[in-house]
Parts: sequence; C-alpha cells; structure tokens
Amino acid sequence: MPAGLTRAQARLWWQKWAWYERNARPLHRARIHYELARRESFARWPIHGEVLEMLREDRLQLGPQVQFEPNVWLTGPPPARIVIGGGTFLNMGVMVAAVNLVEIGRHCMFANGAFVTDGNHRFDDPEKPVPWQGFTTKGPTRIGDNVWCGANVVVTSGVTIGERSVIGANSVVTTDIPPFSIAAGAPARVIKTITYAEHPSGGLPSDAPVGG
Repeated sequence: MPAGLTRAQARLWWQKWAWYERNARPLHRARIHYELARRESFARWPIHGEVLEMLREDRLQLGPQVQFEPNVWLTGPPPARIVIGGGTFLNMGVMVAAVNLVEIGRHCMFANGAFVTDGNHRFDDPEKPVPWQGFTTKGPTRIGDNVWCGANVVVTSGVTIGERSVIGANSVVTTDIPPFSIAAGAPARVIKTITYAEHPSGGLPSDAPVGG
C-alpha cells in the first residue's frame, strides 16, 4: 500500500486543483459572468477553459446575445483567438479549441457535443509522449452566419463552412462546405443544396434582419 500523502504531493495536487478548477472558484466565476455581461452574452454554469483570460486579453470576441449552455469548453493558448458572432448558441458539451483562429458567424447553432478546432495534435516524435507534442494547424477554421451543426459534429483545421449550411449529426467536416448546403457523413459530403423558391435571391424576404 502507498504511504501517506507527502507535503510535496499535497502541494502539487493543490496547484493542479487551483488551475484546473479555477473557473469554479467564486471570485473567478463572478469575473467571468461580469466579462460576459459586458458583452451582452450569457453562460449557464459550468463553463470550462481559459475563458476569463481570453476575454480579458480580447482573444475571445463575442457578439451580443451569445448563449453558452452548461459544460461548454473554450480553449486557446496565446495568441490564439476565438470569434463568435452575435446570437450564436452553443449547446451542452460543445468545445471550441483554437491554435490560431476559429471564427463562428452570427446566429449559428451547435448541438450537444460538437467540436470545432483549427488544430491537429502532433504525434510524429517517437521519443516524446503524444500529450507533450503540441499542435499544428492547417489555417483558420471559419463558419459562416446561420450555420446549424448537429450533435457530435466535428469541424477540423482549415475548414470553411458557408452561410446557412446544415451539418448532420455525427459528421466530420474535413473539407470546405459551400454556402446553402446540407452535408453529412464522415468525412462530410454535400447531399443537398438549400433553395428558397419564394426568395431566389437568397432565401430572405426583403424586410428580414441581416443575419437573422
């Protein structure tokens, strides 16, 4: 049986707890809510990742009325940026991970468990443990306005999804998706183009709000 907890072990455990659970600490939590309120956005608790740091450094940029459901995870070490347009909704367990830049447009919806990233985890060094190898990126990942991603969708590095597209549940997006597309599969493929017969100019009546 292992011996009792040493002082060094206890210190290390406390340091890790203080870092990984910092968002749950009352003052840190209050600061996150304050920064979100300044941007007219809202999170149902808990929210994970470097949220406060990114907000204060203007690396997490939010439009008004962005909504985060519980267990959303937003992460990006400096100088990574995440940009989320107004009115966008991230449901439970959605994760956005940036190495350089992830952009999400206005009025998008992400169902439970979706994952959006511009990064790829390295595994090419046979001498170094995989978790220590860091990340590469193929370029920014961009999602246009009014995109709907179903449950457990994965959007990979360097991909652009055009406006008003729908990505089916459990799909893995590895290449660009044109605007007004319905795509599904792993890898995702366009299976239908969205058309608006009554509004051939783009599907919006003339009095509709932009991005609405």
